[in-house]
Amino acid sequence: MKNFFRKVAFGIGPNEEVPSDPLNWALNQIDQIPEFSWKGKILTEKELRGHYRDWVYGDRKVLRKKYKDNKNLYKVHKDQLRHETGQKFWESLEISIRHNEAINSNNPVLAKLWMFWGNFFAISEKDFLANYSTGAYQREIIWPNLNQSFEKMVYDVTTSWAMIHHLDNSESAGPKSATASEDWRRKKKEPATINENHARELMELHTISPKAGYTQEDVIQLAYIMTGWQHRWSKKNLETGNIWFNSEYHQIGKKNVLGKEYKKGKKALAVVIKDLVNHPNCRDFVAERLCRYLITDDPTQEMKQPIIDAFQKSDGHIPEIHKAAIKVAFEYNDKYKKFQTPENWFIQVAKISDLNWPPSPDLMDKYELGQKPLDSQRKPQRLLENIGHHPYRAKQPNGWSDHSDDWISPELLIRRLVYAKASFNFNKMENTKKAEYYEKIVEKNFNNPSKIMKYLNQKSRSVAKHTLLFNHPEFLKA
Repeated sequence: MKNFFRKVAFGIGPNEEVPSDPLNWALNQIDQIPEFSWKGKILTEKELRGHYRDWVYGDRKVLRKKYKDNKNLYKVHKDQLRHETGQKFWESLEISIRHNEAINSNNPVLAKLWMFWGNFFAISEKDFLANYSTGAYQREIIWPNLNQSFEKMVYDVTTSWAMIHHLDNSESAGPKSATASEDWRRKKKEPATINENHARELMELHTISPKAGYTQEDVIQLAYIMTGWQHRWSKKNLETGNIWFNSEYHQIGKKNVLGKEYKKGKKALAVVIKDLVNHPNCRDFVAERLCRYLITDDPTQEMKQPIIDAFQKSDGHIPEIHKAAIKVAFEYNDKYKKFQTPENWFIQVAKISDLNWPPSPDLMDKYELGQKPLDSQRKPQRLLENIGHHPYRAKQPNGWSDHSDDWISPELLIRRLVYAKASFNFNKMENTKKAEYYEKIVEKNFNNPSKIMKYLNQKSRSVAKHTLLFNHPEFLKA
């Protein structure tokens, strides 16, 4: 059962005891949401959005106008503005907080599930969101909801600044709304039209999935319900203002989604979300994604059913959904091993081999606005980009793939070889020089340690053992 510790978390470190009851060890981490274990400074989403505002306003409203005739000066001052707003630093800080929770906290199982939901409700690489906002969105929207209902999580995600900006809901205006007849629209030739992005993703990716058989008309009607949910816009804050419901943009009249009628107004969004998350296809979709994340690319109905049942019985209480998923992963542990994504793989390397990772709070707290970050302070961002899996930079709104085939290309496997070898250089060297070092970590994390040690002992140098171990087929899967 030792690979179970990597299936639902990130393995057992060399200085940790192997839990005698793996299932209860995992289940006991689910109910409570602790404070982050990171001891350094953590900025709020609103503070980081303020830096994003300074970037957008400074570039769009100041520099482009001031240096429109001098591209060289524009570039110089734009680079300066990047440092004045921390553009090259914040995502590395967020990754450090994220990885610290996985490696050094007492709740690595919860951390792994947090990563699942962050990708489930992904913010794709767009408009510098990764630089300023995506990490904070996952901290302040996803993390606190891990012991709430799925309905609440979906509502909070849907009405978050990051998601509304990401999916352009602020641009959506009902063709029969109050704003539709305003003179400025006629003069600027900007008619009131809906933007379907957010409504489509709410159904397709966040709740019922296409298997529910919704139509294009359902998307349009849901988009009508969502009109009015937008950021407050001003000349100073541009698109970085807080989220509110602007009734002047809201489509008047009743709407019909999946055969049910909804009244106009702000409250309709909460009602339709409640109906979507209680749809049978939503429960099935969540169960399938969790099984695919933890167990296998091709979940069976038998695997999914306990999670579906827990979802329905608990009215979507996320800890009960998590517990059911963990129990299923435990039950199928010996039968299925899941190929790990690059980030999951690297966190396991770091935890199991006791790397000096992530960068320390002391190092990250030395950063000051206006400075160019040190290479050591930017290492988290660069490392994850180089191994091909930056959690805040998914290319599409459906997040990073949870299908193994998408991570088994020769290029991505070679990157793991390179980074397994490179990671040896920021290992705690006194450990790797000890003869029993590899025996200890292999014994704690593999079901067949003698076979693994025989494989490693083909090489005498520690750096070669390090590279072999963390690219062994049994390590690449969990």
